Amino acid sequence: MSFFQQNMLTSISSNFDEQQWVKQIRQTLDEELEEETHEIPITIFAVPKAIMLTSPDAYIPQQISIGPYHHFQAEVYDMERYKVAATKRNQKELQNVKFQDFVNHLIKFELRVRASYQRPVTLGPEALAWMMAVDACFLFEFFQVCGVKKGKVLTKTPSRLAHLIDLSGNKTAHNAILRDIVLLENQIPLFVMRMLLEFQFSSLDLADELLLDVLIGLSAEISPFKIVGGPQKIAIKECAHLLDFLYHFIVPKLEVPSEIIEIHHEDEDEEKDEEEKNNSFSKPSHLRHLLDVTWQILSNLKSRPLEWIKTIIFSKPLKLILQLPWTILTKIPIIKMMKGPIENMLSTFKTDKEKTDEDKSSSNSNNKPPLLEEIKIPSVTQLFEVGVQFLPTNEGITSINFDEKNLTFYIPIIELDVNSKVVLRNLVAYEACSTSGPLILTRFVELMNGIIDTDEDAKLLCQRGIVINHLKSEKEVADLWNGMSKSVRLTKVPCLDKVIGDVNKYYNGRWKVKVGNFMKKYVFGSWRILTFLAAIMMLLLMCLQAFCQVYSCSSVFPIKALEPMNQS
Repeated sequence: MSFFQQNMLTSISSNFDEQQWVKQIRQTLDEELEEETHEIPITIFAVPKAIMLTSPDAYIPQQISIGPYHHFQAEVYDMERYKVAATKRNQKELQNVKFQDFVNHLIKFELRVRASYQRPVTLGPEALAWMMAVDACFLFEFFQVCGVKKGKVLTKTPSRLAHLIDLSGNKTAHNAILRDIVLLENQIPLFVMRMLLEFQFSSLDLADELLLDVLIGLSAEISPFKIVGGPQKIAIKECAHLLDFLYHFIVPKLEVPSEIIEIHHEDEDEEKDEEEKNNSFSKPSHLRHLLDVTWQILSNLKSRPLEWIKTIIFSKPLKLILQLPWTILTKIPIIKMMKGPIENMLSTFKTDKEKTDEDKSSSNSNNKPPLLEEIKIPSVTQLFEVGVQFLPTNEGITSINFDEKNLTFYIPIIELDVNSKVVLRNLVAYEACSTSGPLILTRFVELMNGIIDTDEDAKLLCQRGIVINHLKSEKEVADLWNGMSKSVRLTKVPCLDKVIGDVNKYYNGRWKVKVGNFMKKYVFGSWRILTFLAAIMMLLLMCLQAFCQVYSCSSVFPIKALEPMNQS
């Protein structure tokens, strides 16, 4: 529990006033009933505990607090003097209005501000408005220090922040504040910034235009994905806060196929199955099946003789006949132990029709959440060993692709620095809290987590220009990906799932991989096989000993090593 939460619980338990609490509840309900606007959605969430426990430092501000969640923490309260100094300078730039007028205007939107936060805000209306105003002034001044192109928003470099953060961004505090302002719990509503600029320039359109330029420049600086040609069009009115803008800056909008279409196809399949049942026996026998297959073979005999032979060999009635003696043989203890490995090897010789049938049956479960095993994918080193090449792209997440013909894996360029871990973790947490549909960024992180297991995997991607590493070593790159999104729910993302499926299909289809998996599973990982081989060796030695005793083959095969066994 944080320092702020402990203080709040102590104050609530010791100074709780029932009448004041009831009065506040009644007043809040009356004010909400009088509002004519629609219900305001929650946009500034608290990080779920399951995600927070994975890396607490990545979600808690270390340098500065923005918003009410961590405002009273002692560790970040020292930065309040810089906020006040930024507010003084902003007050001088206001024309024909006072800063108090802006605060009074914000008080009118108290309910809208409170409704944006998931946790209850205990500050009063005036204190909350002043907090929003001061934090907004500091953010705009920090944008100037970052060197973001803002047109006419700010023109002077603040001297108070110059010794703390320089324009080149070499000092530690610069990156620390950058990380803090993108935290999920360290946000203020974006409409507060729009109001501040509107008061300064007396034009909402100009304020939105300038704010859009500021946020695009800032997002381009801290985004791990470097997109050539500029980002997609983002409506500033639709963004809730800075982190939400950064999320839409990185993650494109994908059209997810509706479930109604999929259900419609399932209904059609059921109707076809019913028609087939009505036109044939309710439970067709193997003889009936054999006659149907034979008739189909004879009708296509002239055009495809090889297909005719293949169909006979792999027909189900013939398989049934061949399986009868195998069923009997598997009752023998020694052969029973070898049943699993032999059937596993024979399963690789499935017909194309059977494989397509399995693909159809697996596609029926597309609506179900993926299992943990489904996100497994070979590492970069493993794919490189089977001939897969890696090439970078500069079009973001949607450009990821696997070309099976050219054996090329296309991955977007990712630039990693000291801020990337915090930025990616908070984007993933925000996506998990706010998005009801597919978690696109989370799925991409899972993909990168799957293909990067060791330092060698990260090194190969760095050599190919896919990962631009500004960290100390490739080990930090591998640790960054391997430690993320372990507590986030899994969903289906069609474009990324197709890449994962194509890569796994190609990799698992290599004979080298098949033989390796077979040896690992049934030879090195099975004590039964080792016991069976030891028993066979003992049986051969005993047969050799008996043979030599009968035919006196000591001159050819010396049996001195077997004499102690004879004496015993």
